[in-house]
Amino acid sequence: MKGLIAGLALMFTLSLTTGAQADAVKERYDQSCTYCHSSGAAGAPKTGDQAAWKPRLEKGMDTLVKHVKEGYNAMPPGGMCGDCSDEEYRALIEYMSK
Repeated sequence: MKGLIAGLALMFTLSLTTGAQADAVKERYDQSCTYCHSSGAAGAPKTGDQAAWKPRLEKGMDTLVKHVKEGYNAMPPGGMCGDCSDEEYRALIEYMSK
């Protein structure tokens, strides 16, 4: 019984952590990426447009993060998130490409 309760507690904790992480990514997206990626401004792939993201994702996540950090086409260096870490950029790209 103790093992079952411990397992359920762990699952609940992981669920809360995952939910909090998803909320943090959404908040970062709303503060930065949405300006171009919600409308496709300046050729940015729209959030949720898997067909538009597919050829970009095929280049690899490291390349996409490099493009964000250095700027690419009309996107300025850092996008609109100058203080994001590489991990946050990865999470934002994953969020937008699904």
